[in-house]
Amino acid sequence: MNSELLNNFYKGILASALSKTATSPLELWRIQRQNPFIPNARLRDVVKKEGIRYLWKGNNASIVKGAPQYGLNYMFFKYFNEKLDNKFLSGTLSGCLSMTMIYPLDTTRSFLSLQTNKNKYTGIINALTKSPIKRLYGGLPMSIVGFGSFSGCLFHFQDYVKEHNPYLPFINGGIASIMALSVTYPTDLIRRRLQLQGYDKSVPVYNNSLDCIRKIYKYEGGIPAFYRGLHANYAKSFAHWSIYFYIINNFNAR
Repeated sequence: MNSELLNNFYKGILASALSKTATSPLELWRIQRQNPFIPNARLRDVVKKEGIRYLWKGNNASIVKGAPQYGLNYMFFKYFNEKLDNKFLSGTLSGCLSMTMIYPLDTTRSFLSLQTNKNKYTGIINALTKSPIKRLYGGLPMSIVGFGSFSGCLFHFQDYVKEHNPYLPFINGGIASIMALSVTYPTDLIRRRLQLQGYDKSVPVYNNSLDCIRKIYKYEGGIPAFYRGLHANYAKSFAHWSIYFYIINNFNAR
């Protein structure tokens, strides 16, 4: 692996670690808004019960998962874009690869984020060793499709916004993420539902992605149900990707 690829990997890791720590409360809110069947899903009530530190619960797992994922995603994007000169296709390929490589960590991050005072897992290693392989990889195909398409849209729109908004560079990544999320959001909700199967007795069980889509549509209110928690995702995504791309672009400018 050449030094340029490694530098891009390290840039992605640093940008991800900082942005995820800053937006951890929004990420927790996002997951809980997407999964209303989880007990104690009202964030305000849980914070009153467990204290402000709850807002960063699962953040270590989020960084362990997110830092290498977004490091790999940025590294692969730069590599593919040099070969293909197509930001959407390069972003899609990099998103699919990076999600596949770190997926069990993504699942454990979701488990740890939703724990209240009755913890099922003591940490990342405990969650990985106690969870069946099938559960750790629950929803993987939809996650590959979802994050791959989001990553492709994100890099495509980020380049577009950067070109047309030179006045507020700090928020370019955030604007691009809102545009990408608007296109791909239902896949993120579906993948999260499939991923969290078996976490708790109250969590619905689906046979596959199509069964998940059918049941959400039939029992949760039709098309609007696929956009449950979208406002929470907008808030988290805008903050996270604004910070991420600002750090990346400032590194690249040096």
